[in-house]
Amino acid sequence: MSTKSGAPKAFHGTGREYWRRLGADLIRDRWLYLLLLPGFIYFVIFKYLPMWGIVISFENYVPYSGIFGSEWVGLKWFEYFFKFPSWTRYLINTLLISFMNLIFYFPAPIILALMLNEMRSLRYKKLLQTFLYVPHFISIVIVVSITMLLFGPSGIVYKATEQVLGEAVNFMGSPDTFRWMIVGQAIWKETGWGTIIFLAALTGVDTQLYEAAMVDGAGRLRRLWHITLPAIRSTIVLMLILRMGSMLDTGHDHLILMANSLNRSASQTLDVFVYQQGLQSGQFSYASAVGLMKSLVSIVLVVSSNKIAHMLGESGLY
Repeated sequence: MSTKSGAPKAFHGTGREYWRRLGADLIRDRWLYLLLLPGFIYFVIFKYLPMWGIVISFENYVPYSGIFGSEWVGLKWFEYFFKFPSWTRYLINTLLISFMNLIFYFPAPIILALMLNEMRSLRYKKLLQTFLYVPHFISIVIVVSITMLLFGPSGIVYKATEQVLGEAVNFMGSPDTFRWMIVGQAIWKETGWGTIIFLAALTGVDTQLYEAAMVDGAGRLRRLWHITLPAIRSTIVLMLILRMGSMLDTGHDHLILMANSLNRSASQTLDVFVYQQGLQSGQFSYASAVGLMKSLVSIVLVVSSNKIAHMLGESGLY
């Protein structure tokens, strides 16, 4: 029901009438709800049900006894982690790689999307986009293998720097270059794929704004700064908030593949620690406790960044 002005009218009735109305709506829009069903089932099975596993963070979990049969130990594993002598090294390495990704990797898709948007030839633009999307579908194992072929002791880049600088640079073994290698691989692999969202946002910019700016004598950089960037600002803020949720995720598989005995001091992150304690050592409760702490920090970062976005006048995530 609706008023003459078109605004929806609040439904006030008995409980039976409410459920009857709800059932009628479900029947009317049944195909839309059917399309929603696969996504809903996915999130229930793979996102919400596994949350019950958080309980083992407070137990001395034994697989044979199960979750309900294991001994309850409270905050033992959290205290055990902070008493671990090297926990600060794991945290510092995680933060360094995360901040480097935030500073160098996050803006890369935005810059690339703006450059692609300035291309006048639609044919070459689509061809270039296709080539830029390809690295996303390449396995990280292959990416690491290519990196070793280029920057390893027998690689082209390794030999070229040796001839130019007069001395060899151990890219794969130096802790100083290890983090840059990780960030560089992430930029090469995911930048092209990350442009999809920003290019979609750029399609919504009114072309009449550009025409009016050109009439007023605005150059390309002026149009970019005063029209294009403000038009996709909300999308950038939204993606930044989502990025804060995975701020501490460095990817254990990527780091383990790149790690060796020489760069181990820089490759030890919280994700690697969880993998080592959980899968290699079998201390599932200990690994779950560290993972839970990471998740709590991520929630705080998302809520805080969303609050800051509201303070700055943006709609934010919610």
